[in-house]
Amino acid sequence: MPQLTWLRSDSLAFPPHNRALTEPDGLLAAGGDLSPERLIEAYSRGIFPWYQDGQPLLWWSPNPRTILRPAHLHISRSMQKFMRTADLEITLDRSFAEVIHACAQPRDYTDGTWITSEMQFAYCRLHELGIAHSVEVWQEGHLVGGLYGVALGKVFFGESMFSRRSNTSKAAFIYLVGKLEKWGFQLIDCQMPTEHLFSLGAESISRNAFLAKLQLLCPAPTIGLWGADEL
Repeated sequence: MPQLTWLRSDSLAFPPHNRALTEPDGLLAAGGDLSPERLIEAYSRGIFPWYQDGQPLLWWSPNPRTILRPAHLHISRSMQKFMRTADLEITLDRSFAEVIHACAQPRDYTDGTWITSEMQFAYCRLHELGIAHSVEVWQEGHLVGGLYGVALGKVFFGESMFSRRSNTSKAAFIYLVGKLEKWGFQLIDCQMPTEHLFSLGAESISRNAFLAKLQLLCPAPTIGLWGADEL
């Protein structure tokens, strides 16, 4: 049975993906830190951090993996109508810290959050380096929805989204996918499956297939003029 690996503080190396546990699915390693260098190494290898307050830092590589190919995005008729008629302004990278803070707020189904203050600080550092990005949805000058994630090469790794009004996180995602397709991104990592993601065109592929795609797509130059235009 695979044993959980504790990361060394003096090395960015992660264990092989076949060392990941099957229960809980994809738990690969613990420890280390959230330095930009370690986060970039993790994402380029299909690994992401997720842990609750009071837990050690945990790293995951689930199997299968949920992805969305930008060209396969499905937008329902009701959502198309919402995008046409709602009085929204959608921006990129205008308020990253505000978006990640909103994503960290407790949800109806739980009082806890995995987006700890340490995580927020770490991803704000990635944002300052031009690696983490946000989408903001505004209505009457108020931030009502959004999402954030990491862009490496031609892959966008989605992390979290929030809505303060109905459909606004969906609007952020749809807008983002349109931009990513225009910029030549070929893959969006959605991490874990949900019916909401599947309704938008997401699919599940094996971990090995996902890692093979990352080897091809992550070394490429990151494309995109984040924050250069708005809807």
